[in-house]
Amino acid sequence: MQITDLLAQTGGLESIARELGVDTQQAQTGAAALLPAILGGLQKQGQGGSGLGGLGDLLGRLGGGGLMDQVLAPEPTDVSQGNQVLGQIFGSKDVSREVAQEAAGHTGLDPSLLKKMLPLLAMLATGYLAKQGGEAMRSGGGLGGLGGLGNVLGGLLGGKR
Repeated sequence: MQITDLLAQTGGLESIARELGVDTQQAQTGAAALLPAILGGLQKQGQGGSGLGGLGDLLGRLGGGGLMDQVLAPEPTDVSQGNQVLGQIFGSKDVSREVAQEAAGHTGLDPSLLKKMLPLLAMLATGYLAKQGGEAMRSGGGLGGLGGLGNVLGGLLGGKR
């Protein structure tokens, strides 16, 4: 299953659409174009950590499952944490702008809309993965659970699940 489908099931794409004043289809199109870069950045950063705990530690430091909850809440989302996530995974605002510009070329959506969408999607994806990692830890226990988190991310990047 694609992560855009998973985020749609959680209500995440609907929340982003509401917050940005666009329809759900535009949010889904933007998410499909932006999420591979976000997930790839998370995977790359997670690999820089120590052993299997690298990605789980990174997700916790970035705000964990609470990031997803913030986007899903009915109140407007404070995207400062989303911008911190993007800073961590991309390294600079220039890279975020390039990601938005490239996605605009593929989707036909306005680059300024995609720039606003990026921190919200980063929060949703990071929060979702953190929650999945927590589930893997509870059901799989110990390091096996953290390895499962890597498998979740790998499956999402590969589009298979």
